Amino acid sequence: MTSKQRTRLALAFTTAGALSLALLSPAAQAGADGVRPECPRGLACDWVPAAYQQTGDPADKETYGNYDTADRPHSNKIKFIVLHDTEEDFDTTLKIFQNPLKQTSAHYVVRSADGHVTQMVKNKDVAWQAGNWYVNSHSIGIEQEGVAVEGATWYTPEMYRSTAALVRYLAAKYDIPLDRQHIIGHDGVPPTSAAGTQNMHWDPGTYWDWNRFMALLGKPTVPTARKNSRLVTVSPAFKQNKQAFRDCEKNVDLPVQGSSAVPLHTAPSDDAPLFSDPGVHPDGSPGTNCAADWGSKISATQQAVVAGHAPGWTAIWWYGEKAWFRTPAHTRTTTPTSGYVVRPKAGRAEVPVYGVAYPEKSEYPADFADQRVGAPLQYTIKAGQSYPGGGQAPTGFFYAPTIDASYPLDHAYFQGGQKYVTVQIGHRVAFVKASDVNIVRAR
Repeated sequence: MTSKQRTRLALAFTTAGALSLALLSPAAQAGADGVRPECPRGLACDWVPAAYQQTGDPADKETYGNYDTADRPHSNKIKFIVLHDTEEDFDTTLKIFQNPLKQTSAHYVVRSADGHVTQMVKNKDVAWQAGNWYVNSHSIGIEQEGVAVEGATWYTPEMYRSTAALVRYLAAKYDIPLDRQHIIGHDGVPPTSAAGTQNMHWDPGTYWDWNRFMALLGKPTVPTARKNSRLVTVSPAFKQNKQAFRDCEKNVDLPVQGSSAVPLHTAPSDDAPLFSDPGVHPDGSPGTNCAADWGSKISATQQAVVAGHAPGWTAIWWYGEKAWFRTPAHTRTTTPTSGYVVRPKAGRAEVPVYGVAYPEKSEYPADFADQRVGAPLQYTIKAGQSYPGGGQAPTGFFYAPTIDASYPLDHAYFQGGQKYVTVQIGHRVAFVKASDVNIVRAR
């Protein structure tokens, strides 16, 4: 048993009585500063502020932690919710977010043993949580106590219920669609540039039960289209979907166990190489069964467009190519789904894909130094291909280089006129210019 598991078990015993008391007390407990957490009624929450203070030389206003003040959603819209795991126990996570030298934070932290929720950053402010500044600026981050490779032992029924209640509340408050292009894991966050792909995170990992979670959100996977629909939702039963993955950081095989992830191959055969995400394997080497290698897997509740069939196998469009996964007869590995897909406009051989939806350079003030624009990723949508999506993504760049808005135009939001839409290009979501694509109902 690891030290983290011992901590969790001890917490389960010590909080049993406290949990029953919490259910009788007001759900939202104000912090020492008098701030009340932003939580739904009936959910046990408290407020423990993350650090917002300068570090180092007092003259250096650009060195600070652990988040940025803003005026969301009035300044920048909130359109995504990002689910993480902590890789630390609950108490240690709170201490990390209270240490400005760590330069990291999330809006909420959910405890494993009892589902207790602590808010640490106000939703109007921008937490440093997603590894993509555009996504940070337009999202709320929720950390869940746990270790991704041990996920099933940490992700408790109490945690699923609390996180789902919180996500439902936030989605209703900020008009966030309850779909997998907007309710994403950290593993679904795109890089801001092609060079950053290999450094992106992969939590909450292969053992987060997305079928269960989306059902708790009131969005279970059920057939909504005819049997031969081109658009499908991946929907293997978690407990029956036994998979063998590897913790490649520790070089150990993980126990065969239920999972949300389905391996993807380059051909309809178990002997065919696993799909190779060109961002993760720029040398063209095959994909792996490493838990962190999300390009070689698709997750339950993610949607995809069917690109072909073979006996017992289905191909989908994935990062610009065909990827195959097992769909044995009489199993519900996929569910026909109604919805919208994105495809290149007629005459376009391929369409560039972006990890951000920033304004055009011409839309910034001429004398503004940080004219942040998006660069295409290594993925493209080719003619003849389609991908789930079509929801409009807010176009804008939130500029906040200092702690106290000491620069001209500091803590300002630059809104762009170019329209972008969200697509599920692979395991991670991404963005394409609306002028490059057609959004059509799947058939």
